[in-house]
Amino acid sequence: MRAWRVPAGCASIEQLELVDMPKPHPGPGEVLVRVRANSLNYRDQLIPRGLYFGGRVAAAGVPLSDGAGVIEALGSGVTGFAIGDRVAGTFFQGWQDGPPTPAFGDALGAPPAKGMLAEYVALPASGVVKLARALSFEEAATLPCAGVTAWNALTQGLRPLAAGQSVLLIGTGGVSLLALKLAKAVGALVIGTSSSEQKLARLRALGADVTINYKSEPNWGAKAAEIAGGMIHHVVEVGGLGTLGQSIQAVGFGGEIALIGVLSREGDANPMALMVKGASLRGIFVGSAAMARELNAFVDLHGVKPVIDRVFDFDHAKAAYAYQSSADLFGKVVIAHRG
Repeated sequence: MRAWRVPAGCASIEQLELVDMPKPHPGPGEVLVRVRANSLNYRDQLIPRGLYFGGRVAAAGVPLSDGAGVIEALGSGVTGFAIGDRVAGTFFQGWQDGPPTPAFGDALGAPPAKGMLAEYVALPASGVVKLARALSFEEAATLPCAGVTAWNALTQGLRPLAAGQSVLLIGTGGVSLLALKLAKAVGALVIGTSSSEQKLARLRALGADVTINYKSEPNWGAKAAEIAGGMIHHVVEVGGLGTLGQSIQAVGFGGEIALIGVLSREGDANPMALMVKGASLRGIFVGSAAMARELNAFVDLHGVKPVIDRVFDFDHAKAAYAYQSSADLFGKVVIAHRG
């Protein structure tokens, strides 16, 4: 089979290799998945550049956490799945349910863990979930990391998302746009932000109720709070320290900031306002297999469709990486396995 590989010591996207590897065989308790589509996340830019946790990878491995496909073979002892089932891998192979613990298990796509950017992958049956029925492979491949992250951020806190609440989104990447889709399906007020007027127009077309250009409105956090009548219930914080201070200003009394991203690592984020407002800051690192199943059920119930920006062929994975890191990105970048 063919697979893309991050070589040991990799420090550049250009060092990714398209190689021939032995087709895996499912061991006891495993399923063999023929991968039909993948999607890229921000962490996938960091790993081959040697900037992810632990620095450069010590051993070569296949990248990407996100992949959807069809079960082609079952290992001994597998129950609950059949050949032909459409499935996706879960980000953390060992996180089945409940709160996060130190025993998550491997996170797909970060060598030496297995990765999904290959024609076939063998995974534990407990490490895959069935796809939402209404989604194509390309659409379903956007959910394992970004979709579950958005679901966790909006539904798993002390005050789960409900109709009539207000949600503030930062930027137009995969997590933010999936959060927009989820929030509007519930009936929440959504405030979207970007520095691009063109992207703000696209946010409104997708259902955002109000948009703010954070370049022309430097105090966008306070502006969002004003728009929401002082009550932002959920902030999906994907920016990091560079935006966290504004998010703290935006969040309402008793509200929650879901801290997801580290896109910027410098800034002023005095937490005093959280104390005054009784608001909370909750760290989000994707989610469990149970959350993935809940998300897929919600997607089917409400007809949610992920926003796919561009689709690249498997042979052109490097071009997909390049586009995903560009300023043109709006939503998810997908790699399709044709044929």
